[in-house]
This record gives sequence, C-alpha cells and structure tokens, in this order.
Amino acid sequence: MSTTPTEPVSVTPDVYEHGRSPEGADLKSDRRIYMQLHSFSGCRKIDACIEFITQQDWDAVIYQDAADPWGIGLLLMHTDPAFFTDTVYPVLRNSPFADLSLRSDGSLFARSYSIGYESDLEHTLVNRPRQRALNPEYPWVVWYPLRRSGEFAKLSKREKMKILGEHGTIGRAWGDKNLAHDIRLACFGMDRSDNDFVVALVGDDLLPLSKIVEVMRGTVQTSTYIEKLGPFFVGKAVYQSAL
Repeated sequence: MSTTPTEPVSVTPDVYEHGRSPEGADLKSDRRIYMQLHSFSGCRKIDACIEFITQQDWDAVIYQDAADPWGIGLLLMHTDPAFFTDTVYPVLRNSPFADLSLRSDGSLFARSYSIGYESDLEHTLVNRPRQRALNPEYPWVVWYPLRRSGEFAKLSKREKMKILGEHGTIGRAWGDKNLAHDIRLACFGMDRSDNDFVVALVGDDLLPLSKIVEVMRGTVQTSTYIEKLGPFFVGKAVYQSAL
C-alpha cells in the first residue's frame, strides 16, 4: 500500500464548495449550513424545553433520547456559525436547558459540503439538509461522527470516488424506497475528538436506520478505511420547527 499521497495536496487557499452544471461548467458557493447537536441528561420537564424553543425564531429539533428516559437532544442549524455563539448560547444560559446536564460525548458541530458534481449547490448545501432535519415525516434519527484513516487520504481521486460510490449506491436505494435519508456534514477542525464527518440518518421508523448502518459495515470504506465511528445518538423528534 502506498505510503505517500498519490496526488499533490493543493497549496492554493479555497473556501468554496464546488459543483458542476449540466453543461459541464464549474460552479462554486460559499454558502453552507452549520448544524449543532447537543445531548442532555437529567430532563424531567421536557414540555418546558419544548415551550422555550417554540418561543425562539430558530430552526430547531428536540429529540427524546431513545437510550435515556431523562435524555434529550437539541439540534440547531444556521448558515452563520456565529449564530450559535452570539445568539443561542446567551439565551440557553437562561432557559430550562441550563438545569440539564450536557453530555460532552453527545455534542456535534459540523457543516454541509459538496463532493464536486452537484448541479444545485444551494439545494445541496442549505436546503436539503434543513428539509431532512425538519421533515415531520422523518421523526427518527441516528446521529454519529466518523473519522477516516490516513490511508484513505493517500488514495487517488479515482479510487476515492469508486469507494464512495458504493456508499452512494446503497444510500440511493434506501432513499428511493423512503426507508432512510442522510444528512452528510464535515467537521474537520470543528470536532473536539478530531473526527472528519458527521452523519445523520432520518426516517419514519428506526429499524431501517439500524439496518442500513449494518449493511454499510460491509462496504470497502467502512470495513477498511474508517478509523473511528460513533458514539451514536438515537432519538425521536418531539418537536420540529416549521419548514
């Protein structure tokens, strides 16, 4: 196996997400959505948390933690990362959430990204992740972070796309049957555990979400190039703000 990258690493700064029009023209965008999941324990009055969030003009979801009777998850999203530090945090400090215990291993912060072939970057980077998170027909969710091994980074672009294509084929098959839909986010330099990506699987039932994780374990990417997966947050939405 190669010990050095097969393609040179670009030294040109690039903060854009890239796509390609149906005519083959290059597309780029600096808009993206940031998503943040906080997991809490010790919640005895979930109605108070729901009432508080309904009074805020935020895109938000509150989940009942499926593994903890006193656990809840709070998902927030915005196109400006300063929204979380400057707007949300001061308000949360004076809310029912301040009485809960924040679980550091259940907090995730990540951003949407493109692969490079998408023809509608606004839909890929902003609209689709938001719509999937807030869709009332998809109350069940499985959130988890992951980190790829360094060996994956050394592969050529062609090899990477082939491996990722296997995942994409499975995901589309489950999505076409409305069994599971994903939210794919990147968290390079944003995750305290040094993960690379955050994934959410959403649907109207938990079983298909569990099954697709099981199926994905047999892919080349997961079986060979994933260094770390999880911890998992499994929940069911008890509140979703309007689309």
